[in-house]
Amino acid sequence: MNQTILYALWGVLFALCAGLGFVPAPEGALRVLMVLLALLFFVPAYLLLYWASRTHDRRTLALLRNLAAASLLVTVITLIANFFSVLASETTGTILHSVLVIVSSPMICGQYWAVSLFLWAFLMIAAMNRLKKRR
Repeated sequence: MNQTILYALWGVLFALCAGLGFVPAPEGALRVLMVLLALLFFVPAYLLLYWASRTHDRRTLALLRNLAAASLLVTVITLIANFFSVLASETTGTILHSVLVIVSSPMICGQYWAVSLFLWAFLMIAAMNRLKKRR
């Protein structure tokens, strides 16, 4: 599969997860679909990681490492801001939650936050390890 197609598919899955993250309390088939979609979100990234590792593409490995690190960092910052917004207005809480849904789209869409955070961390560490091996 072409690298450009994988990036496009990854972007589409991000947008779908972000949109579905705003569903308040999914039940039944929709909940299962959202969990599967959140897991599928990581497939293009891991295919890119595999391809970059086999072709010794340091640029793609660095991009994957940086995207994963940025996602984890921004997610943690947004989560902390959400917790501290408990004393702020309801509007502030709503805005911060909306930012969290968009920034951490597979995490919110997938319902199981730890799985998404683990997959981002695994992607980051795997890309870092492959970058070290390529020196």
